[in-house]
Amino acid sequence: MTPGVHGERTRSRSFPRRCPAHLDASAWLGHATCMKRLSPGRALLVLLPALSLVPLLCRCGGDDPAKPATTGTGGTGGGAGGAGGAGSTSSGTAGGNPDGGVEVLPDLDPALAWYGQNRQRLDAFIDAHGRNDPGYDPARRPVAVFDWDNTVIKNDVGDATMFWMLRHDLIRQPAGKNWRLTSPYLTAAARTALDVACGALVDAGQPLPTSTSSACADAILSIYVDGTTTGGAAAFEGYNHRWISPGYAWLAQLQAGYLPAEIRSFADAAITEALAADLGATHTIGTRTGLAATLRIYDQIRDLIGVMQENGLDVWVVSASPQFVVEPFAERVGIAADHVVGIRQVTGGDGRLTANLQGCGSVPDGQNDGSGNVTGNALITYIEGKRCWINKVIYGDTGPNALTKTADPAKRQVFGAGDSDTDVTFLQDATAMKLVVNRNKKEIMCNGYRNLGDRWLVNPMFIAPRPRYDAGYACATNACVDASGAGAPCLDEEGQVIPEQVDSVY
Repeated sequence: MTPGVHGERTRSRSFPRRCPAHLDASAWLGHATCMKRLSPGRALLVLLPALSLVPLLCRCGGDDPAKPATTGTGGTGGGAGGAGGAGSTSSGTAGGNPDGGVEVLPDLDPALAWYGQNRQRLDAFIDAHGRNDPGYDPARRPVAVFDWDNTVIKNDVGDATMFWMLRHDLIRQPAGKNWRLTSPYLTAAARTALDVACGALVDAGQPLPTSTSSACADAILSIYVDGTTTGGAAAFEGYNHRWISPGYAWLAQLQAGYLPAEIRSFADAAITEALAADLGATHTIGTRTGLAATLRIYDQIRDLIGVMQENGLDVWVVSASPQFVVEPFAERVGIAADHVVGIRQVTGGDGRLTANLQGCGSVPDGQNDGSGNVTGNALITYIEGKRCWINKVIYGDTGPNALTKTADPAKRQVFGAGDSDTDVTFLQDATAMKLVVNRNKKEIMCNGYRNLGDRWLVNPMFIAPRPRYDAGYACATNACVDASGAGAPCLDEEGQVIPEQVDSVY
């Protein structure tokens, strides 16, 4: 069978939990923290074995003691943001144990703040789709997909790695000093700006002295951060705005010539530094000030990932940052490298990364001769590209139709979480629940507030949430963009135009 098809690979649990998994009264009573995680009803479930009443209790799930005990749902109906809806009635659920006992499956930590009823609704979702589901199949675990930057973490690990590389002279002069080799979408103005600022500094293939050459650092940063030259000219052109952000791809492409392990080491050093930095700290690189120097893992999302994993969901990260930049960070929250899908590059025969991008769907692997002859290099894990890479890597669709929405809901993720317009397609594809972290990004907020099928939850940022977007979202007119980059109406999962929306969760 094809490697990478969902359900064929196994992964050891690496996310540490503090509470014993099985119903053992002496073990649980020895964990005060764990007892606090339980409601009175669940605490009674833990205590009863010591009173020899567990056979009576286990029949609450039916005549078969191997079947899970039932869990209640409650709450009144509500819209986006968790203002109601189904909710777990407890902080721990009892499921079937293959050994014949009762297994206590963790719910989300009630000590971690969520907006409105979002925690309760997430608990209910996990109960309905994890190991408490009577139809749960461990050979084909339901998939949950998380974006990474500003969804699992505060700020952007791609940015942190770019800033680290600039501060440590790790970006190399391109072959032949031809900047077109680094991206086929660089405009003539951008290439000229890079030639003027960086071209005379070192030979081709040598590290650029960006820690000391402000002009070169400024030129690269302006193109990467702003999408323009320092003179204000557009830096990229000629691309599909639903398939790729050339600036995102450029970070990966500027890493050409390195081994994957080297990029992982750069990223890991940047992550370690940024996690230790004071919240709100900034870098100055070249003459540019105010560049974010901080990364933080959101405690609520770390908890959500761990609880999903322990309840039997198959958790993945799909990110528009480079593959080998995200991998070492995802491992810190218990997601193995083989469950990370980032921007992926073609490697050379020596195992080193090239500036060409791996293909997906109908888009082939990239080739670029630096003279305008380009094949592929047109799609990354970005908007519709995230759907393609989910279909390709998680569900094994390596054919030309991976860019299209899969009709079979069993071959789509049950859950998606994101914060940006780059995430909207894979959240729309999620069959049961979608979580949006509100950063005032128009297309995803239009969908979150539209809340089709009452499946969307909106939550403010968990650290330094943004204030209300008073202007609201012009969803019906131009809040979204089409393939050309022009403003366009936003469409929901059913292809219907979304009405104007007010920002109400902040």
